[in-house]
Amino acid sequence: MIVCKRIYDPPSAADGRRLLVDRLWPRGVSKEAARLDDWLKELAPSDGLRRWFGHDPVRWEEFRVRYRQELKAHGALLDELRAAGKSGTVTLLFATRDVERNSAVVLQEILNLPQRH
Repeated sequence: MIVCKRIYDPPSAADGRRLLVDRLWPRGVSKEAARLDDWLKELAPSDGLRRWFGHDPVRWEEFRVRYRQELKAHGALLDELRAAGKSGTVTLLFATRDVERNSAVVLQEILNLPQRH
């Protein structure tokens, strides 16, 4: 199972594998407090896309399209995360306050899509 959670929420045993999927380290969070299994910067939106979006709700749909396009370059890593999500919980951690419109949500959608072979 693949879930999303703010990195500012307390870690839980139910989180399973905890993966930070933001390009920038979240403010005010120590590495110890984060209790990460990995920081997957390469799966975060490019700096240009992140800056363009700026968490503007008006740009959300276009951001989703552009970010999905960027993620196509990371097929092997996405496949690895899908497999991990089938055998246990994978928690995608993000820092933004908007829990409905952020890159982790888009990543979760992609990872939960059925794969065409």
